[in-house]
Amino acid sequence: MELDYKAIGKRIKIARIQAELSQEALAEKADLSPTHMSNIENANTKLSLPMLISIANALSVSADTLLCDSVIHSKEIFAQEIQSAVADCDEYEIRILTEILKASKRALRQNKKLNQH
Repeated sequence: MELDYKAIGKRIKIARIQAELSQEALAEKADLSPTHMSNIENANTKLSLPMLISIANALSVSADTLLCDSVIHSKEIFAQEIQSAVADCDEYEIRILTEILKASKRALRQNKKLNQH
């Protein structure tokens, strides 16, 4: 399995924005040049494991959080993302999103069964 550098870059950018850091500030905290940080976020360059750890530490997130799109067993990370996505929902929004999620799950499982036959 190959790493999805575009997804990793996107997750770094999201975590950076959530941490209220500019690219320059994150680059400084991770001991990278601002240009290199931009190239990582935009998937114009691959990043090494030490660089990934440095960025994760600078953002105070786990490496799993940044890599979950490339890791098969990431259920916990995605479950946390769902929980975070609905945390600020009102009663109406949470009901609608629950129904959408249930319908999506049914459709996925039905499609999976059709493809197995």
